[in-house]
Amino acid sequence: MNNPITKIIKKVMPAVVSIVISKSLEDIEKELPAEMMPMFPFGVPELKIPEDKVDAHGMVQVGGGSGFIVDPNGIIVTNKHVISDSKAEYTIRTSDNKKYRAAVLARDPIEDVAVLKIDAANLPTIALGDSSNLELGEPVLAIGNTLGLFQNTVSSGIISGLSRSIAAKTDENSPAQELRGLIQTDAAINPGNSGGPLINLKGQAIGINAAIVFGAQNVGFTIPINTVKRDLADVQKFGRVRRPLLGLRYVTIDDTMQEKMKLPVNYGALIAGKSPHNEAVVPGTPAQKAGIKEKDIVLECNGIKLSFDKTIQDFLEELNVGDILKMKVLRDKKELEIKVVLAERK
Repeated sequence: MNNPITKIIKKVMPAVVSIVISKSLEDIEKELPAEMMPMFPFGVPELKIPEDKVDAHGMVQVGGGSGFIVDPNGIIVTNKHVISDSKAEYTIRTSDNKKYRAAVLARDPIEDVAVLKIDAANLPTIALGDSSNLELGEPVLAIGNTLGLFQNTVSSGIISGLSRSIAAKTDENSPAQELRGLIQTDAAINPGNSGGPLINLKGQAIGINAAIVFGAQNVGFTIPINTVKRDLADVQKFGRVRRPLLGLRYVTIDDTMQEKMKLPVNYGALIAGKSPHNEAVVPGTPAQKAGIKEKDIVLECNGIKLSFDKTIQDFLEELNVGDILKMKVLRDKKELEIKVVLAERK
């Protein structure tokens, strides 16, 4: 059977890996009581991990995810939320069931992307495509370690949407993180698929599978691969991911907000803190040094009007540390031109 989809799967599958997340028995036993206190107000009963779940080194598997090899010398990309626990150990299991201890090279401070390294050579890799020219309806394949149980699971679908924005949470207790510029697909993405590749019909990775919408069917989101390529270039050049810092908290303006707050314009970004404890202009940042103030309205960045479709964060996604961001600011009925030199986000 000469099926092109089958050929693609056979080509890329050897480079897709499973990520096993393990923690020490001691750390788990310390964390469980604190997490369960709300359920047991009069004291948590003694909890014991079954002996058959603990390996010879006192480690217990607590989760799993997916990733894929992008360099034959052991460079792997995955989601940041898959390897977010600094106390955990991460083991890579390749498609031929070999196991390697993984070191975390970098976590992107903005995007849900992380870079790992294993001590190996001559590994199979997946070529990285270009996510800047994708089209709606383009066929895609999602590959990963579904539910942490079913390795090398493949699902097919199409690109359902582009430049999507969502507020994602890694669990019920974590704060929501806004992710922008995402690829939407109807290819089935399940827990455990996080970090796996979204593949086009050329056998290239065009994204990292990142999120699903619970309660919905066939709605998944993927980090564009061009973001990953930039992070990999940073790691190779600087040994870390470098993302630009501006230092503003803002609210995007529309007709409703203009009317509610009696603002002079119906577009732009109102510089405002979310609470008295969160400064609108963070001290010591490029925005503060450039003279931007609370209650300013940023009308344009680099000559383009701000809107819900083009926010300040979208401009930062396209810029690098050291770049200049030109901002048109409305203050007390006067328009100002302010240039901000972007610093590195720590």
